[in-house]
Amino acid sequence: MIVLFWEVAWLKLDALIEAILFCSSEPVPVSKLSQALEITPEPVEEALSNLDKLYADRGIFIQRVAGGLRIATRPEYGEIISQVFTRKIPVALSKGALETLAVVAYCQPVTRRDIQSIRGVNPDASLETLLEKGLIKEVGRKKTIGRPKLYGTTDEFLKKASLNSLSDLPQAKSLKEEAGSGNAAN
Repeated sequence: MIVLFWEVAWLKLDALIEAILFCSSEPVPVSKLSQALEITPEPVEEALSNLDKLYADRGIFIQRVAGGLRIATRPEYGEIISQVFTRKIPVALSKGALETLAVVAYCQPVTRRDIQSIRGVNPDASLETLLEKGLIKEVGRKKTIGRPKLYGTTDEFLKKASLNSLSDLPQAKSLKEEAGSGNAAN
């Protein structure tokens, strides 16, 4: 008879999933948890619900990001946490790289020429920077003359932007409204 380790009285599924998420440096999909634990996704989701309740008044929570799960600190504690820890300051993206990233995120798959026609400037340097940082990747070739490269965002982009999927991006209409209301105040 095979006894699965979470069936042992002193091991609880909630605690086991918590430990796995704590140890993982990458978001872990529910499907991977259920496969590794040899159970259906339903008990995993139930355990995650229990953890959500446990963490309701805590400084951490289970975050759904890039199609997986990870333990994260609550955003409202970010400023204080950053004061406690000396952090390596990441190199910020230039305005041009941010604009290029936005075009790729909202219009993907997109070619270099598409980006250039939207932004009005040559995007080569920005594309190179975004590729080096792993925020975008080549996702194929357009089926036209010359077969230009198509670019799309990566899971690294989703993680850095704290998005579970691209459908979580703000709607372009709401961005225009926010930009309009910001300009009215100036």
